[in-house]
Parts: sequence; C-alpha cells; structure tokens
Amino acid sequence: MKEQTHYTYIILCSDQTYYIGYTNDLEKRLVAHNEKKGCKYTRGRTPVELVYHEVFDSKELAMQREAELKKLPRKKKEILMRNHYGF
Repeated sequence: MKEQTHYTYIILCSDQTYYIGYTNDLEKRLVAHNEKKGCKYTRGRTPVELVYHEVFDSKELAMQREAELKKLPRKKKEILMRNHYGF
C-alpha cells in the first residue's frame, strides 16, 4: 500500500493575511478555499494563493508543523517563505 502524502501549507488571502492549514490533497484543498468551501476564515477572503508548503509522510507530523507555524509571528513566516523560495 502506497504511503499517503500530507501537507502543511500557507496561503495568502485577498486581504493580505495568511492562513495556515493541513491537508492530504493540496490541489483539492486550494480549489475548496477558492470556491469558499475551505474554511470559515478564507470564505470572505478569496481569492487565495498558495505561498508555501511542506511535505510530510504522516498526518501527525504535518499537523505538528501546522501548529508550530501558526505560533510564528508574521515576519518570521515571511522570512521562512523567502528563505525557502529565494525571494
């Protein structure tokens, strides 16, 4: 049986705020957010854009990382994204 991939992600909302989440299907989750079916927070903040993600082999690790990222101040999130993507 193939291992399922899990993701922790950051999306930039239309009001320039960040939303951090976890999923096992990143593409499907982004579509759901943009169709206002993702979560309450992003419903009124579409369109959203994926700006960062990390890949994990287990749901537990992805959810643990999600909790860590949510605790970071905005500046640290932006430094993380800039260092990861080089901009």
